[in-house]
Amino acid sequence: MPAAPVTDGPTGDNDPAEGGSSDREIGAGGAERGADEQSPTTSRTPDSAAAPSGTPGIPDTATAPTPAPAPPVPTAAPAPPVHPAASVSTPPSPPPSEDVGPVQPAKPVAPRPVVRAAAVPEEEVSGVPCPVCGTPNPPGRRFCRRCASLLTPAADRAPLPWWRTIWPLRRRVRAGSGRWIRVLVTLAVILALCVGGFFLLPAGRALFEDTRDKLGGVKAVTPVAVHASAEVPGHPAKNTTDGLNNRYWGAPGAGASITYTFGKPFRMVDLIVTNGASMEPEEYDREARALRMDMEVTSADGSVHRKEIDLGDKAGTQTVTTGIDDVVKVRLVLGSVTGLTARRHVAVAEVEFFQRS
Repeated sequence: MPAAPVTDGPTGDNDPAEGGSSDREIGAGGAERGADEQSPTTSRTPDSAAAPSGTPGIPDTATAPTPAPAPPVPTAAPAPPVHPAASVSTPPSPPPSEDVGPVQPAKPVAPRPVVRAAAVPEEEVSGVPCPVCGTPNPPGRRFCRRCASLLTPAADRAPLPWWRTIWPLRRRVRAGSGRWIRVLVTLAVILALCVGGFFLLPAGRALFEDTRDKLGGVKAVTPVAVHASAEVPGHPAKNTTDGLNNRYWGAPGAGASITYTFGKPFRMVDLIVTNGASMEPEEYDREARALRMDMEVTSADGSVHRKEIDLGDKAGTQTVTTGIDDVVKVRLVLGSVTGLTARRHVAVAEVEFFQRS
């Protein structure tokens, strides 16, 4: 019986059941199959083709199989490329530090806060836009949802009337904030000013009029009548108003008086008296002179103002400030005199009256 042909090539490498073999085994099997294809396959021949045996009737012994060729040495897979290791740069060593001396600690300063705008989610809002940043705001809000500005700023207030601009009425007060107390205090202050003005009005008015007298001009006033209680013959009282300094009123001695009457009331600002017989020094001491006079001024309302006038014993004019209102009559009474003898009499050269111009 003929024997089945035997194939020497390996069959296990292509078995699908051994699917877990590695790539190296697959490569080796492929190389072995390639070698088998190149080498001739050895098969058994039938008995009729074998060489005749020497002993007839005894079957020939099977010949020994040809040994299979040695499997080829598997080729090693190419090694992956080797990259050179990256060189690690070593940082330079720091220079040797110098010795640091003690340092006074500085005053800590707190960092200033950074104000950032609040993030507002972008959403569709229809409403009143902010007058500052223009962001729309939902109805009913009083302040902007982005910058917190007032959405409905207050309208400009109307200007105060002139009487409200005077302290303490210029203050704007809220209801129930002690308004009535301030009103009462204001009324009390006004009442005190009125009372003080009532008592101080004469002094204040006199000060005001004196200021006007000093700042304004003056003009002479001539009396309409002159009368003396006593006079020396040849030296009448009217000589004191004739405007001549070399003529005088002669009085017998102290106690004599002279009265001047005016046609209408006026404010007597100044009174000028020229004492002695003349303004010339040689003629001045020829007669006796008055050193003091008592002045009585009668106003239109009947009130009498009295003033004592002290005169200097010298030639020339002597001014007396009066400042009396509504004068209608002036009376001068001789007080103390000097140089009076049996052959001399008291001489008064001139008396002049001035009012505000």
